[in-house]
Amino acid sequence: MCDLRWTYIAVVLLAAFILTACSGSPDAPDLTPDIDWDVVARLEQEVPQVSWRKDVQPVLESRCIVCHGCYDAPCQFKLTSYEGLIRGANPAKVYDGTRFKAAQPTRLFIDANSEEEWRNKGFHSVLKSSAEVAETNPPQRLRDSVLYRILRLKQLNPQPRTGLVSEHLTLSLDRKQTCTLQKDFAKFEHDHPLWGMPYALPNLSDGEYQILVKWLAAGTQEPEPVNPSDTVAPQIERWEKFLNGTSKRERLVSRYVYEHLFLGHLHFEGGPEREFYRLVRSYTPPGEAIHEIPTVRPFNDPGAAQFWYRLRRYDASIVAKSHVVYTLSNQKMDRYKELFFDPDYSVEKLPGYDLPAAANPFISFGVIPAKSRYEFMLDDARFFIQGFIKGPVCRGQVALNVIEDQFWVFFLSPKSLESKDTREVLASVSDYLQVPSSTETLNLLASYGEYWDSQKKYLAVRNQYFAEQVEKKGDAAFSGIWDGGGTNPNAALTIFRNFDSAAVEFGLLGYYPKTAWIIDFPLFERIHYLLVAGFDVYGNVGHQLNSRLFMDFLRMEGEDNFLTYLPAANRKQIRDSWYQGIREKRSKYFQEPMEWNSIESPLDYKTDNPQRELYDRAIQYLGDLVSPTDYLNRCEANDCVSDGATETIRVADAILRRFEKRNSKTLQNSPDLVYLRVVVKGAPDIPYTLIVNKSYQNLTSLLDDGNSQSRAPENDTMTLLRGISGSYPNFFLVVPFEELSQFVDAAMSSISIESYQLFVAKYGIRRTNDNFWEHSDWFQKQYAELEPVESGILDLNRYGNH
Repeated sequence: MCDLRWTYIAVVLLAAFILTACSGSPDAPDLTPDIDWDVVARLEQEVPQVSWRKDVQPVLESRCIVCHGCYDAPCQFKLTSYEGLIRGANPAKVYDGTRFKAAQPTRLFIDANSEEEWRNKGFHSVLKSSAEVAETNPPQRLRDSVLYRILRLKQLNPQPRTGLVSEHLTLSLDRKQTCTLQKDFAKFEHDHPLWGMPYALPNLSDGEYQILVKWLAAGTQEPEPVNPSDTVAPQIERWEKFLNGTSKRERLVSRYVYEHLFLGHLHFEGGPEREFYRLVRSYTPPGEAIHEIPTVRPFNDPGAAQFWYRLRRYDASIVAKSHVVYTLSNQKMDRYKELFFDPDYSVEKLPGYDLPAAANPFISFGVIPAKSRYEFMLDDARFFIQGFIKGPVCRGQVALNVIEDQFWVFFLSPKSLESKDTREVLASVSDYLQVPSSTETLNLLASYGEYWDSQKKYLAVRNQYFAEQVEKKGDAAFSGIWDGGGTNPNAALTIFRNFDSAAVEFGLLGYYPKTAWIIDFPLFERIHYLLVAGFDVYGNVGHQLNSRLFMDFLRMEGEDNFLTYLPAANRKQIRDSWYQGIREKRSKYFQEPMEWNSIESPLDYKTDNPQRELYDRAIQYLGDLVSPTDYLNRCEANDCVSDGATETIRVADAILRRFEKRNSKTLQNSPDLVYLRVVVKGAPDIPYTLIVNKSYQNLTSLLDDGNSQSRAPENDTMTLLRGISGSYPNFFLVVPFEELSQFVDAAMSSISIESYQLFVAKYGIRRTNDNFWEHSDWFQKQYAELEPVESGILDLNRYGNH
C-alpha cells in the first residue's frame, strides 16, 4: 500500500512539473492542473515524514557528496551540511592559479552565517527561498528548485548501462562550470539533457529520488541542532576552561595550541565515533553561543581586545579528503601540562599579530622550550603531516607537486634540543626561519631571492653546528633518530601522492622508495606555517607560487637530512639522481651551502647499496613500530606469510604479491589509485588498494598533469595495500577469489590499450555499470568499519572513464 501511495504522489508531482516546465518561462501562465491536495496531504500524513538526518543526509552522503563535498565542488555547491544546501551555488572558482588579487573566502560556517549574507557574497539559491517557502505549495517549491529539476533531468535521461560515459559529458577537473539559475533552466535542460545529477554516474534509485523530492516539496525543513553527547559535554567544559586561562603563559600556550590544531577535527576519547569539533576563536565566552572570528589565517589579528578559545561542533558530513583527526583526552591535557607548564620559563610579554613576525613561530613562541614544542608535534606527527598532505585544499598541486609519489618520513630525536648549545643556535637563527606564509607579491624573483637568502644563512649555521656535533661526539647515528619512545607509531610514516591528493600512513609501506626525509624541529614548524597555518586557498598567484617555490627548499632540506646518514662518497651520485631536469637547473641557480656533503657519515656500511642498507637498518632500529614487515611489497623469499590474517586472506595476499614484479609498461594505462574488491564465497569480501607510484625527473608546473616531459615512466612502481587508502579512488576492480590468479596474469600482460580495455571490460566497474553504487557503497562501508573514527566520504570527482 505504501508503494502505491508513493507512486501516486510521484505521478502527481511529476505531472505538475511537466506542465509548468513546458511554458519555458517563469512568466508564462501557470498550467498546473487542478489537484486534490487534500488527498495528497492525507497520503503524506500516513507516510512517515522525511527527516534531514535520518533520510535526506544519508542519500546525499552516498550519492551527492561524493562529488559535492570539498572546495572544488562544482559551482561551490557543497552538500556536506544543511547550511551548504541553503547557501546554494556560486560560479566563482575557488581554485584559480592565475588571479592577481586574492578572492574573498567563502568558508561554510565561518565567512557568513545567514542566507542573506551568502546572497551578498554572490551565491544564488538552488531551492525556493526560505522566506518564500511558507507562502508556496509543493508544486511551486519544486518548480522553483534548481536542485529538483537537475535531479529530475537525470531521471528522464538516464545514462547508458554499458561502455564508456558519453563524450558529451566532460570529466576534466577544469571543465567549464555551468551554474544554472532557475530562470534559465529550461534552456539548460534543452542544451544539456545528459547533465542531470548525479553527473556522469548512474541514476538514483526510485527510493532515493523519492526521499529527496518529498523533502524538497515539503519545504526543506531545517534539522534540529545537535548538542554535545553526555560523555563529551563535561570534557568540552574542562578543555575550554584549560584553554582560556588568564596568565601570560596560559594565553601564549593556548595560542600555540590553536595555531596548530585549528584545522583538525577534534575527537574526544570515549565519545561517539562520529562526533567532532573544531577549535575556534570566538567573540563570546564559554557558556554562550559561539560567534567565530572569521580570520583567513590563525595568526591573523582577531580584531578584538578579548576573545575566547571555544570548541565548536562540526555538524557536517565528514569528507575523507579534509578529515584530519586529533584526539583530546585527560591524558592529552596532562601531557600539555607536562610539556608547557612543568618546564621553568617565564613569559614577560605576549607576541602581537603584526606580519610577518606573527607568521614566524620561532619568534612568536620563542620563549616556550623548543623541546616542548617539538614533542607536542611529534606526539601526533601524522596529524601535522596530514595537515599539508590531506587538508581541506582539495586540489593540492601547490603543496604536493614538489614531492615524490612515494617516500618515507623519519624524525630527529627531541633529545637533540636538550643541550644549551642547540637552544642557543636555534634562537640565533629565528629571523632566518621566516616563511612566505602571507606573501602575495607578484615580484616573484625578488621574493624568491629574499627568502632564499634567509634559507642559505640558516643552512650555513645549521651545517656548521652539525659538523661540530659529529666531530665532537661521533654518535649522530640512529640514536639521533626518534624511535617513538618504543610505542608511538608516528615515528615512521609513508606518504603516497596521487597527482594532487595524497595519503599519510603509519609505518614504512611499499617497496624501498627513491627518496626519504628526516624532519627536524625547524623543518617541521616551517612546513606547518607555510602550507597549513599560512596557506590561503583563496590567495593570489603570487601567494601560491611563493608557497610552492619555498616548499622546494623544505623538501630538499628533509632529503638532505636523510643523505647525511649515507656515506659522503655516495651522496652526490644519489642526490643527482633525484634532481634531474628542472630540479637540476634550480639547484644550479639557487645552490645551497653544501659543506655537510663532505662530512663523513657516523655509520659504517658493509654493502655497495648504502641507501638500501640504511633503509633496512632503519626498519630494524624502529622494530615493532614498523612491524610486521610489508610482505605484500617487500617479500624477499617465497614463504612470506601475512600476520594476523585468515587463510583466505593469506592466499589472496600471496597471489596479489606477484604485482611486486609487475613490469612498469603494464602500469602506463593504470589509474593512480584503484580499489580492488575480492569476492569470497561464504566469507567476507576483501578490500585492497593498488597505488601507482609515478616516477618523475622533475615537476615543472603548478598544474602539471602528470603526463609532461618530466615523467620517467620506466621507473614507475606499484604499491599494494590491504584495506582502503587515499581519498579519491580513480577506479574500482572486482574479481572473484577463485579467479584471482587469472586476474593478476591479465593485469601483468595488459601493456597495450587494447589488452587493458579487455581487462577493464572483464573486471572493471565503469561509471555506466548497473552495480556501480553497490560497489561504491561497499568500499565506503569497508572504510568505515576499518577506520570508524578516521574514515570519511570518498570523493568520486576523479573517477576515470576507462
